[in-house]
Amino acid sequence: MQVTPQERIVLDSIAERGDEIVSRAVGWCGANSGSRNLEGLQAALGLLTGVWGDALPGAVLSHEALAPTIEIAADGREMEHSPPPSLLLTMRPEAPVQVVLTGHYDTVFPASSPFQSVVARADGALNGPGIADMKGGISVMLAALEGFERFEGREAVGWRVLLSPDEEIGSLGSGAVLSRIGRLGHVGMTYEPALADGTLAGARKGSGNFHVKITGRSAHAGRAFAEGRNAITAAARIAGELDALNGQREGVTVNVARIDGGSALNVVPDVAVVRFNVRYPDAEGAKWLEGGVERACGCAANTLSGRDGLGISLHGGLTRPAKPFNAAQTALFGKLKEVGGLLGQEIAWSPSGGVCEGNNLFAAGLPGVDTLGVRGGDIHSEAEFAWPDSFAERAQLSALMLMKMASGEVDARGIRGLMD
Repeated sequence: MQVTPQERIVLDSIAERGDEIVSRAVGWCGANSGSRNLEGLQAALGLLTGVWGDALPGAVLSHEALAPTIEIAADGREMEHSPPPSLLLTMRPEAPVQVVLTGHYDTVFPASSPFQSVVARADGALNGPGIADMKGGISVMLAALEGFERFEGREAVGWRVLLSPDEEIGSLGSGAVLSRIGRLGHVGMTYEPALADGTLAGARKGSGNFHVKITGRSAHAGRAFAEGRNAITAAARIAGELDALNGQREGVTVNVARIDGGSALNVVPDVAVVRFNVRYPDAEGAKWLEGGVERACGCAANTLSGRDGLGISLHGGLTRPAKPFNAAQTALFGKLKEVGGLLGQEIAWSPSGGVCEGNNLFAAGLPGVDTLGVRGGDIHSEAEFAWPDSFAERAQLSALMLMKMASGEVDARGIRGLMD
């Protein structure tokens, strides 16, 4: 495998636009799009729709409405979350090779966060909200496709791009769309950031988010303590039972992250919500974990069964299946390493406990690489950063991978066949 003259033209065109690829990501970061900032998300969708539509005029562009999801508020009320649509672009759906590229335009930073703009650090890195995760990745994805659409052999590859507004809160609305388009592809490419040194995520654990709502009975802590039913006490028992699941099965973890509830110190609290996240390495671990969560809540319920007036209800579930490093993934990453070598990029990978849209695509039968975004780090914090030179570098990697799939030197259909 070598870089052909036609491929070199595409790669050089990306390198020449390196500053532009960075600057548009910086601009996108200046518009807050926290996962629950609906106004900001809608504005970001409009901005991306215009930029992507202008950059790729041959693609069919649509907005994919997402089903609303139910969330449990701190006071136990069920609240509906209705995010704006995902942005879907489709090009050459009849081509023999189909690639699915995904990313998200939401961030973890709310509208009230003081972290709202990008600045350059003394070492040259860019520090800002979403510069790595993943507005930088969206700009890399667009640059790769802009370059690929200049390639003479592009007709052999069709592609779909999905940009979603809810990845940071579990893709509960966009999950159905990810599954649908995932079944239509041969290879998936997702633009979460790589590590600062370029290391990719290989195998990924699965994940789930749960909420246990406990209802009790309010009473004055001094005058009528015995008449109360303390929801916080019950929540603490449940949290203990859940935490006890840790260490019982290799690779399975339960993180009790938060307990909401209570008010004045002289009032027996009547509502509490226990919130926890789980991680698991495979389908067997998922099955064990679901049973363990039910047992933990059941044990607590049995302990509290003599206390009339207490109610326990479990909400949420496993949202992202595990993504093991199977034969298809091994073949795909091997080809990516070979392609990276043509660019002088050392491609390495390691397992990750993190999750992303790549888990959803894999569950739909699509092998994929899901850390094709910029090199960076400290994501989900105000120290989030990305290296500017990685924008063009990573866009070249994706563009060359697409060109090699078009030429057949990367056998996308054969790689997909290893999933069956």
